[in-house]
Amino acid sequence: MFQQILDPIAGSLLISALCAALPLILLFVLLGVFRVKAPVAALSSLALSLVLAVVGWRMPVSQALGATAAGIFYGLFPILWILVNALWIYRLTVATPWFEVLGRTIRSISNDLRILSILIAFCFGALLESLAGFGAPVAISAAMLMAAGMKPLKSAVVSLLANTAPVAFGAMAAPIIALNGVTGLPLHDLSSMAGRQTPFIALIVPLLLVFIVDGKRGLRQTWPVALVAGAAFAAAQFVTSNYLAVELTDVVAAVVTVAAVLLMLKVWQPAENVGVGGAVQAAAVPAVVRPAVVSASGTGHTGGTAPKEDTTAVHGSGGTGADAVPADNSRPAPRQIWLAIAPYLIIIAVFSVAQIPSVKAWLSQVGSVTFAWPGLDITDSAGKPVAATKFKLDHIKATGTLLLLSGIITMALYKITASQGLRIYRDTLVQLRWTIVTVTAVLGLSFVMNLSGQTTTLGFALASAGGFFAVLSPLIGWIGVALTGSDTSSNSLFGQMQATAAQQTGLSPVLMAASNSSAGVMGKMLSLQNLAVASAAVGLDGAEGTLFRKLVGWSLGLLALITLLIFLQSTPVLGWMVP
Repeated sequence: MFQQILDPIAGSLLISALCAALPLILLFVLLGVFRVKAPVAALSSLALSLVLAVVGWRMPVSQALGATAAGIFYGLFPILWILVNALWIYRLTVATPWFEVLGRTIRSISNDLRILSILIAFCFGALLESLAGFGAPVAISAAMLMAAGMKPLKSAVVSLLANTAPVAFGAMAAPIIALNGVTGLPLHDLSSMAGRQTPFIALIVPLLLVFIVDGKRGLRQTWPVALVAGAAFAAAQFVTSNYLAVELTDVVAAVVTVAAVLLMLKVWQPAENVGVGGAVQAAAVPAVVRPAVVSASGTGHTGGTAPKEDTTAVHGSGGTGADAVPADNSRPAPRQIWLAIAPYLIIIAVFSVAQIPSVKAWLSQVGSVTFAWPGLDITDSAGKPVAATKFKLDHIKATGTLLLLSGIITMALYKITASQGLRIYRDTLVQLRWTIVTVTAVLGLSFVMNLSGQTTTLGFALASAGGFFAVLSPLIGWIGVALTGSDTSSNSLFGQMQATAAQQTGLSPVLMAASNSSAGVMGKMLSLQNLAVASAAVGLDGAEGTLFRKLVGWSLGLLALITLLIFLQSTPVLGWMVP
């Protein structure tokens, strides 16, 4: 048995915490400063954490390797299982003419890339986050923005930044439910508290998206619709999380926001349209193309039968060069529209059926198994067994499995043969090969740090700040999500520590636990997993460092804003907002 030690380095909690932070510092410095490839940065940080675990925290080598294996397996299943199947569905649509029809449908609402960034990345991305999460919203919304004519790099940046406000309630509120499981705090209180924090971020995000797409001109010309989108999402998120059902928070918020934006566009339009390449247009843009799916070898592949319209396959490289040039902006027939959006409706239907109480209970009974990870026997510094040594394997009920089922139904609807579907699946795995290395290495790093006690040492050092912990608490959540790429994982890692530290410092455990989730989502855009997902989705292999540098300022700025809100909620100024 291995018992974690809080202060193994020179008997000092401060020195131990500084050492525990070294793998994280190395990860961010290699990625952001030295522009090292993501897989190399992740593997380097994993190696350092293993050395620290064995030498510094005195973890047996066998258990350190076992922790690494557990993390790698968790990276493969469920996280990569979700990503691979989500991207496979996207590639299935690209292999048919219906992807072009989807692009025309999107532009028939508006050919203004600023408005499309709100509709696709913010609204539709939120809907995908509510159902799948774990990178699927970023991958799919980035691909759809490319279909609308946005440059690959900008599509990735917009999709990553938009994937913030919905995350705390993503995957049917999995992060909040996980927080309830590890802290024992009432689910409704945690949901209500998060619902009184994230809406303030939701209010701002659409404004940031139009600024990224078109700078100051974008803000000046489209702030009304951006404000309507942010306000609608914020209001729906608050009402649903506080008074309805936490699991449906993002679903309701996304649907309400789409309706609000469409109604707004009926009575208001921006003075100018900013379309392909940032060109200011007074009339509709001609025509979309189906962008090539970029394989790992760098070759474009469109697949499927060409549509009747004249199209040209366009392949972007390295995030530079012109956007895809549209060819037809006419609104498709209703039947074509339904077939174009059918894969996403199928996803919604499959996940909605899976949430029916009787179906959910059946899936939980036959589609999930929990077991102790072989070779791991670990207790925390107080002698209590560490929960992370137990592994819950969802097979039939897993999000990735439901996405796989959705893909099979899509194949049947689009009449794609089994051999074609398997070939596209193989191509998807090839495209994601370096992403797979990155994600598994980072999750291995997360598990080693957690199970060796490095994460606990870091957390307790931060918690020793007393009342100032209200400022440090959001930072802990941010670090957790930036490291794991998952708000659910961060809540599992730090939720109980946040609640315990809050009790020790006289703060509200509900406030600090919820803050771990609400502030943590600002780190998701910087996590290696999501950077790798976005990079792969738009066909820019190795662009993780570039994306990191473009997003780090936005991430820290949003973190500062929500930290100020949380600090005020810990004082009499906004203390009335705490349940």
